[in-house]
Amino acid sequence: MAVTDPSPLQPGELHLTRRTTVAYAFGSVGTGVFATVPGLVLAYYLTNTLGVAAGLAALVVTLPKAWDVLVLPVVGRFSDRAAGVVGSRLPYLRIAGVVLPLTFVLMFAVLPALGPIPAALWVFLGFILASTAFALFQVPYIALSAELTDSPDERSTLMAWRVAFLTVAILLGGALAPILRDALGGAYLGHFVMAVAMAGLMAAGIWLCITGLARARTRVSEAAEGSLRDQIRGVRGDAPFVALLLAFVIQALGFAAMLGAAQYYATYIVGRPTAITILFVCLVAPAIVVMPLWTWVAHHIGKVGGFLIATLVFLVGALVLLVGGRELSYPAIAGAIALCGVAYGGCQMFPLAMLPDAVSAARERTGEARAGVFTGVWTAGETLGFALGPGLVLVVLAAAGFVSSRADEQVTQPDSAITGVLMAFSAVPAVLVALSIPFVIRYGRAAAAAAAAASGPAGVPAAGPSGPAPSGEPS
Repeated sequence: MAVTDPSPLQPGELHLTRRTTVAYAFGSVGTGVFATVPGLVLAYYLTNTLGVAAGLAALVVTLPKAWDVLVLPVVGRFSDRAAGVVGSRLPYLRIAGVVLPLTFVLMFAVLPALGPIPAALWVFLGFILASTAFALFQVPYIALSAELTDSPDERSTLMAWRVAFLTVAILLGGALAPILRDALGGAYLGHFVMAVAMAGLMAAGIWLCITGLARARTRVSEAAEGSLRDQIRGVRGDAPFVALLLAFVIQALGFAAMLGAAQYYATYIVGRPTAITILFVCLVAPAIVVMPLWTWVAHHIGKVGGFLIATLVFLVGALVLLVGGRELSYPAIAGAIALCGVAYGGCQMFPLAMLPDAVSAARERTGEARAGVFTGVWTAGETLGFALGPGLVLVVLAAAGFVSSRADEQVTQPDSAITGVLMAFSAVPAVLVALSIPFVIRYGRAAAAAAAAASGPAGVPAAGPSGPAPSGEPS
């Protein structure tokens, strides 16, 4: 198990090792694949293989994540209590490392003999189980980012590594999943083999993370007193955290909508269903290349400023896709999507680096451990955003008159449906990401105000139960 820091370490004395940093980053392989592959292929699997109507498919991909919104804070509370008693959050990760890959395969193991409604129920139940298992990993995993180091700069570095591994996982999952699926005909067998391969990739990342963190030192405080409702109320009253959460969730909804519409865009706008792999690589690969740049921005300009820059860059790319419509050339489409990919890396790294800052600042103010509850609420919001994205795409397609089909059927889509695909891939993400900007600004102001309130009359940080309070916007 992870080694809790039982000695009276002073604030600032807990630092990362390279082993801990890399081990932690491996956990994002599991989270990245699970967050990406269902969002990329599940809606299309339901409507174009299982013959499920778009409206019903929207419920199938959305309701399991709504369930997660209820489960995630509960997992966070239990994770806090377990960490305070046994000094480790790893038991939850181990359970997820076994259950998550199995339930992921179950989602894509629908029997060909089933009709659309029984098939939809099968996928729904599999998704519910897989989402619950994912919660057991994701919540304690994110909570660890606030407990592995006291340094805000090291948290930026930790998140840069995490997002780099996350991006590689998204790239591998998003690029390989359609290839494996299509290599075996793209129907029932293709989806099943794809799911087995992706489950193996998830399991590898999760267990490399668990093994590497087995001897990592962590600063685990005693769990906060009170009921779960009391803890959630305290989290909701943390102004910097709430503003950051809203910005991140709104952007997650936009990114998930673009991801969920990607296969439809490749099929009906580009005119090449297999182009999904190339488009996905254009969206994700740039995030890996520019991660050192975003890390430099975090250290020299600040996390809030970097978050705003990344957001604006994404808007430019999405608007190019929207304005260009169906007339954009293939290279122009790839270039605009690559620009969105550059921004995506920053839009992931900056809020994830600011989250442990907000959690740590709250711990310094109160002296109580709510990291699990904070990250449970955070992950619930993130999960809901990524779940509603594909559902929103399906709602747009249903409103536009999209015609669903089974794997052995061919249909001609009305012109309104093609326009709906374009709107879902470009306009919807652009509007949502633009709506997040006021909350990014609000976070910067709230964090600065919280830091000022925690300081003495002469600007000297007031001593709290764990030492001086950190600044709201570390470089």
